[in-house]
Amino acid sequence: MCGIAGIIDTGLGLGRDEIARLATAMRDTMVHRGPDDGATWVSDDGMVALAHRRLSIIDLRPEGRQPMSNEDGSVQVVFNGEIYNHRALRAELEREGHAFRSKSDTEVLCHMFESTDLARCARLSGMFAFAAWNSRERKLILARDAFGKKPLYVAEGDGYFAFASELQALEALPFFERKVSRDAIAAYLLVQYVPTELAIYEGVAKIDAGEAVAIDFAERGWERRSFYEFEPRRAIEADLTPDEAKSRLRTLVREAVEKRLESDVPLGAFLSGGVDSSLVVAVMAKDFGRRVDTFSIGFDDPEATEHLFARETARMLGTNHRDEVLSPDALSMLPEIASRLDEPNGDSSCLPTLLLSRFTRQFVTVALSGDGGDELFGGYGRYRDTLNEAAADARGLLSRIALRLRGQRAATVADRYLSPRWLMFQPERVAELLGTPIPRGAAAEFGAWRALLSDRKRTPLQRMRALDAWTYMPGAVLPKVDRMSMQCSLEVRCPLLDKDLGAFAATLPDSLLWHPPQGTKWILKELAMEYLPREWMERRKMGFGLPTRCWSQPALLALAEGSLGRDAALRDHLDGDALDRFVEEQRNPNLFSIYRLWPMLILELWLRARR
Repeated sequence: MCGIAGIIDTGLGLGRDEIARLATAMRDTMVHRGPDDGATWVSDDGMVALAHRRLSIIDLRPEGRQPMSNEDGSVQVVFNGEIYNHRALRAELEREGHAFRSKSDTEVLCHMFESTDLARCARLSGMFAFAAWNSRERKLILARDAFGKKPLYVAEGDGYFAFASELQALEALPFFERKVSRDAIAAYLLVQYVPTELAIYEGVAKIDAGEAVAIDFAERGWERRSFYEFEPRRAIEADLTPDEAKSRLRTLVREAVEKRLESDVPLGAFLSGGVDSSLVVAVMAKDFGRRVDTFSIGFDDPEATEHLFARETARMLGTNHRDEVLSPDALSMLPEIASRLDEPNGDSSCLPTLLLSRFTRQFVTVALSGDGGDELFGGYGRYRDTLNEAAADARGLLSRIALRLRGQRAATVADRYLSPRWLMFQPERVAELLGTPIPRGAAAEFGAWRALLSDRKRTPLQRMRALDAWTYMPGAVLPKVDRMSMQCSLEVRCPLLDKDLGAFAATLPDSLLWHPPQGTKWILKELAMEYLPREWMERRKMGFGLPTRCWSQPALLALAEGSLGRDAALRDHLDGDALDRFVEEQRNPNLFSIYRLWPMLILELWLRARR
């Protein structure tokens, strides 16, 4: 796991020494992503500079150092992540006559992209973001893994093109303009994060999950290719019995876990006691006979912590378990969280994720996690509530007739889901806070969400799973895990987000996922019950949030009144009177919402840190 950066001089005339200095400055904003080594490569003509910070995981020798080239130096690669099938790909390339100098998965990319064939990205199984400069074709290839686990930002301005794992690396360029995007602010007010299709700064874009691009700097042209997308829809539903589905799922989960066990440094796993992480650890321990190092954190509030469940699970599976029980001062840590984020992310679980990563990194360098199970297998309570409401309405024939007689329509899946279950503020409230209509880019995003939730080619559950996998997961969940773990130089691997497992999950019919009125991600729980007691897997889902003991409503309101007052950075982007009304609203005990106030404070503190 690493940090990558690069700059291509398309007209500035920087010269070899200056472009090297700038690339190195970008690189060294990300020492936390790669504390073990750092290097910069510059082309002979001084046009291209690639830079890399290394967290050594596989092949710790100097031969694994990046930037890395093929035999003749015509391809240079900087790579962040892991390619889990690199051994099979290496064998194929060796049969074709390629010679390798290292055991690193990075070197596979150097040989694969001697031709700029973007279709080759579909061969890669892993989590990754990489850049490959092909000097013969004068092209740059950029690619990002299937679900968007690893970040990759790009910026283009007068005379330059740049990319990096983190926005702060782009901010290190003296000619980079930090102009906050109004579309991004509007989208953040809708969903508490900046979706992949937008970026917090104008002039910046993100390579999408499962996307590769080739940029021809001679012809000034872009080629884009989507090589993977999680696509649940009626047309591909598999005709499987529950036993057949569970058998196939068992095989895929085992394979996904096994791929992620390769490491030349200490490896462990997060363990919360919930279904997803418990299943991952159970497979590690029981199927592969490993004495697993497991880690969890808890809070001194038994009603709002899973660490006691994690202890039970660890005892049953025989893991070497460590946990830390905390009572963090959430409000004092808010500025730290905001400053560590590339883009504002209002998920309050950023804080416990940072604390868990910091604790885990004391013992291991790599940790497996259970991320992805809810999106792929339909585990969120908001799915259950939306489907139960829709079913109740479908039974209410008289209510539907009454609505028609009054000229009204019944609530749709889109209406129910694009509610406080998924949105922070409704579009009308966002426009009020902005003091203007929602800008075009954010409005288009909202329209796309509604269109997907109204797609008749998918069942309601398929629509919600697709929306979360395409938007919420790469926009909020995975950035949270990546940024907080990499702040601690910890690599986190997610077996349930294996692309083969994801492709299978996309084919599962609702009957294997949803057993009303309570049964979410049914087939995954059935598999987990082969390893752990049924009553454990059917416990109420707790999530990974902060208990109220970590903050108090009066203290949070006092912070809001001070931070969102007359000197607030947010007043450069929102209507001042509307912001005052929001703060006043939060004083009302019946309207107070941590899910609105925390994200607003994160946004304010993020803007202040970059003012």
